[in-house]
Amino acid sequence: MCGITGWIAYDKDLTAEREALDAMTRTMSCRGPDASGMWTDTHAALGHRRLAVIDIEGGKQPMPVEHDGRTVLVTTYSGEIYNYRELREQLTARGHSFRTSSDTEVALHAYLEWGEDFTERLNGMYAFALWEPRERQLLLVRDRMGIKPLYYYPTPDGVIFGSEPKAILAHPAVRPAVDGEGLAELLAFTKTPGHAVYRGMYEVRPGHVVRVRPEGLTERRYWALEAREHTDDQETTVRRVRELLDDIVERQLIADVPLCTLLSGGLDSSVITALAARRLGAAGKGPVRSFAVDFVGQTENFQADALRGTPDGPYAHALAEHARSDHQDIVLDTAALMDGRNRDAVLFARDLPFGTGESDTSLYLLFKEIRKHSTVALSGESADEVFGGYRWFHDEDAVWGDTFPWITAFGTNGFAGRGSGSRTGLLRRDLLDRIDIRGYRDARYREALAEVPHLPGESRLEHRMREVSYLHLTRFVQYLLDRKDRASMAVGLEVRVPFCDHRLVEYVFNTPWSLKTFDGREKSLLRAAALDVLPESVAQRVKSPYPSTQDTRYTDALRDRVRALAADSSSPARPLIDQEAAEQAAKGTGHQSRQGMEVALGLDSWLRRYGVELSV
Repeated sequence: MCGITGWIAYDKDLTAEREALDAMTRTMSCRGPDASGMWTDTHAALGHRRLAVIDIEGGKQPMPVEHDGRTVLVTTYSGEIYNYRELREQLTARGHSFRTSSDTEVALHAYLEWGEDFTERLNGMYAFALWEPRERQLLLVRDRMGIKPLYYYPTPDGVIFGSEPKAILAHPAVRPAVDGEGLAELLAFTKTPGHAVYRGMYEVRPGHVVRVRPEGLTERRYWALEAREHTDDQETTVRRVRELLDDIVERQLIADVPLCTLLSGGLDSSVITALAARRLGAAGKGPVRSFAVDFVGQTENFQADALRGTPDGPYAHALAEHARSDHQDIVLDTAALMDGRNRDAVLFARDLPFGTGESDTSLYLLFKEIRKHSTVALSGESADEVFGGYRWFHDEDAVWGDTFPWITAFGTNGFAGRGSGSRTGLLRRDLLDRIDIRGYRDARYREALAEVPHLPGESRLEHRMREVSYLHLTRFVQYLLDRKDRASMAVGLEVRVPFCDHRLVEYVFNTPWSLKTFDGREKSLLRAAALDVLPESVAQRVKSPYPSTQDTRYTDALRDRVRALAADSSSPARPLIDQEAAEQAAKGTGHQSRQGMEVALGLDSWLRRYGVELSV
């Protein structure tokens, strides 16, 4: 896992622009703490920051391929190709020779052998920039599910790109500007594929290739979810899910550095940890290390709400004991969550003002502690989107509502739980009217529905549940994957997401809803496929999302900061804030939520640090 950046300019000699390239590359140092590299040609400048995971000595980048003393291809690459060993064997049989044992070199030779179709052979998470000097062509390639981020900024004579917006914003020709549509994207609580919030900047869409040539820029999709008839019966389907999971976990355990799992005690992370423990034990490499997050006093004083019925701790410990993992709880307190240095680090990691509030900060602190022990972590992220695990998958109002299901659930059914409520509660009404979040969200919802593939003859329920699944796999999960990538790479930790393997996603996407819920519960297929490796308590546990602190002192601290913000006439966020609502929130007399206060504080910090030009 790494940080990549670069600049293509067909009307400029970039060999004289190493200072600008160095500034862009340095912004990626958190993603790649182990090494830095730059490569320049007349019209191309590529930068790389490396987190060494496979072939520590030989995998340095940017990596070129030379023929007869001439560079024919060079890449700066972030990610992991889990089937690189099989591809290496195939390429060797076709006459290719290798000087390293890295997956990076395999990717280069795969492109030389198969051209742009090489993407169809890759199993992994990746973001590539491939430059061909002779053809003067750049390819930007992103993995199928969008696990690894990749942004680009077209210029009159080329493109600027990077793993994160901060790399592009470090270029002297780019200003951090956001218009009304960008602000609506921030507040709509859906992640539109390709949208980067900053004006003039884009994100390479999952499963797409962006080609840059002197005559301009084009985009091509190489993968998308397709509707296919599912002919396997229940027993065969459960067995196939397990076979895929076993293969996926085995592939994703390959690393030349210490590895662990993220264990919450929920079904998803428990399945990954249990299968990893079994595989490592069979190979004589166990036990697996596992880590969980908790808050001071929360397990002992836990209070159930509409979203979280049980604390994570007891279930994480039950799975750790059952799988015999080397387990450690990372226990956080309110002081750490409110520490300005930690909140600033989260802002810098995301390049955007707000996500999920203290959950982002706690995730960052969890990863920061894990990084002291491991370089790679396997996560249970995305299982809910793949298998239908969220409660709103089973709520009629959310399923049949005329918007994204999670919007209905959060807004009307209280699924957001403790401290939930409006993200926009402290923003001025006239501002919200101008950017029209409801209209923006509705347009994005219609666009998403128009993409959904269907089979002829689907029942009304099957038709709708395929839509609900598609919305989660292409919109909702993008938000979560981006959050996890930024928080982990901010401390140089590589997080792998086995449930995003495209083979599993394709198979389960086409499994009928009646099979996904054959026992009348959420994630029936996943539970059945892994029942033999789980303790009964974990197998039967009801879904509980990533934990949120219940310490009232956290809310009190937010109110103190909102009170200071409301009184600060120099705040750049002041023109956006409803002064009366902010004062009520500070006093605790209004109906403002924790989320609303987080948004207001996040806007203030973002505008101060990034110098954003808002035009709304």
